[in-house]
Amino acid sequence: MGNAAGFLQLIKHPFKFKLFMLAKLPSAFFCGVRVVDADENKCSVKVPYKWLSQNPFKSTYFACLSMAAEMSTGLLCLIHLHKRQLPVSMLVVKIEGEFFKKATGITVFTCEDGAVIKQTIEDAISSKEGKTITSRSVGKNEAGEIVAEFAVTWSFKVKSNIT
Repeated sequence: MGNAAGFLQLIKHPFKFKLFMLAKLPSAFFCGVRVVDADENKCSVKVPYKWLSQNPFKSTYFACLSMAAEMSTGLLCLIHLHKRQLPVSMLVVKIEGEFFKKATGITVFTCEDGAVIKQTIEDAISSKEGKTITSRSVGKNEAGEIVAEFAVTWSFKVKSNIT
């Protein structure tokens, strides 16, 4: 089994997770992408409209919105993969976005697919075959209006032992 609690502890530690983001996701770090809340089933990530995340149309650049959406799904994957006995690789194989409103403030993306992500990982481990899942992340503004929705398809595969 994985160690979800261990990774959740890292996510919720303000200093350690900032270091993690700076080292592994520097563009997200500098654009202001931050975790709002996370547990084994749900993850919320915010991105502000600011100088480093802006586009010429006075709204948040779509790539920054995409980073936040992808992170809300990807952290759920990492939670369920953390410190497993069998190492499992994860990779984004497809991402689709749909935009509904201009993002002119803080946009919070939430993914609630933790349980199905965990099951997909378990299926990949038990079958020793690659498995994919498409996770949905919905971004809302401070008024609760949907700004954008993303569908992120992840692939999981047990890593072969190379010695």
